[in-house]
Amino acid sequence: MTIPDTPAIAAQGLRKSYGDKVVLDGVDLNVAEGTVFSLLGPNGAGKTTAVKILSTLIAPGPGTGPIRIGGHDLAADPQAVRAAIGVTGQFSAVDGLITGEENMLLMADLHHLNRRDGRRVAAGLLERFDLVEAAKKPASTYSGGMKRRLDIAMTLVGDPRIIFLDEPTTGLDPRARHDLWRIIRELVSGGVTVFLTTQYLEEADELADRIAVLNDGRIAAEGTAEELKRLVPGGHVRLRFSDPVAYQRAAFALAEAARDEQALTLQIPSDGSQRGLSAILGRLQAAGIEADELTVHTPDLDDVFFALTGPGLTGVTPTRAATTGSAPTGAATTNEALTDPALTGLAPQSLEAVR
Repeated sequence: MTIPDTPAIAAQGLRKSYGDKVVLDGVDLNVAEGTVFSLLGPNGAGKTTAVKILSTLIAPGPGTGPIRIGGHDLAADPQAVRAAIGVTGQFSAVDGLITGEENMLLMADLHHLNRRDGRRVAAGLLERFDLVEAAKKPASTYSGGMKRRLDIAMTLVGDPRIIFLDEPTTGLDPRARHDLWRIIRELVSGGVTVFLTTQYLEEADELADRIAVLNDGRIAAEGTAEELKRLVPGGHVRLRFSDPVAYQRAAFALAEAARDEQALTLQIPSDGSQRGLSAILGRLQAAGIEADELTVHTPDLDDVFFALTGPGLTGVTPTRAATTGSAPTGAATTNEALTDPALTGLAPQSLEAVR
């Protein structure tokens, strides 16, 4: 994907420490307009800290380079940045003591909308997020999914073109999570840029145009989901047989396969491509053998996540994907020193972002 000259979010050398604990250690970010950018990482990797800095809730650390959000310099004009963004934090900013409609009108007041415009915007968003029937009920009676929808609806009152979603689906059931995915896709199709942090790898795979894996305060790898998956070896084809004789003949024909004599299965290294699969099937066909079951496994984002953030990686210096032959030139890059961090940042709140 080509990054435009004026990206929605651009940060160079993002740094932040708390005492002697380095949370962000020179993180570069470049997010294209009208896309979903997902920041992955284990607990304490610095995801929320990055969101808090980019949304003006906390100051970056010394040594941080220029940061531009929506074309505005964060250091020189933070108020212009706040006017261009919306923030939905890990923890809901919904006030449970008042109704959903009153929460929306409160947000309209914070955005200095007049009474008529505030009611018009609130009514439109409540309808868009399927909250009309619940609008007059206290928000404390809402389900988790309804509260999350209301939270995002409140974030949209000011019509932001850039939205930060910090682990927005944590704790939601699968149906509510998929409903929120639909909303995010609709926002992006309307030209909104979404900066998403999540621990659900499936979520990043489903939504993100580009993904960065943050570990030990640094970007361990960045690229599209497919580019990141190609960084990790381990793809294979699994063949299962019910006939022990056919199994033995197949094991002879596919000498490189890992064997499981008890389960009568063979596992052959493969990149999952059509060419690779055809080659395996061609060898079986030439030997007159037919497997009872064939499954193809290619590395997924879980594999990428564990490979880049797992234990025992201290001091490892990964190479660029382009030099390994795993991905196209410039597609995905890796940084060095992958270790487990320990600091968990605090979540920003939507109301704080507009004050």
